[in-house]
Amino acid sequence: MKIKDGFILREVAKNYVVVAVGSAAKDFNCIISLNETGAFLWKQLEKDVTEEQLLNAMLNEYEVEEDIAKKDIKAFIEKVSKANLLK
Repeated sequence: MKIKDGFILREVAKNYVVVAVGSAAKDFNCIISLNETGAFLWKQLEKDVTEEQLLNAMLNEYEVEEDIAKKDIKAFIEKVSKANLLK
């Protein structure tokens, strides 16, 4: 899984936002707001990773139980997939 080209993550006043740039801005004219964990997952998805790699990265970065991390990752992937942001 990987985030499509044309989307950038920025930190603005301690908040994380994703905006479309270039040709992607023609089809997607919204701003996505993410919390710290969402921004972390977004950054991982910029590298083209599997769901298992996302889980391992999250478990290494945060003190979270594996089943909770799996649930959160699944929900995040579903949201970015529904928004058509994954390749």
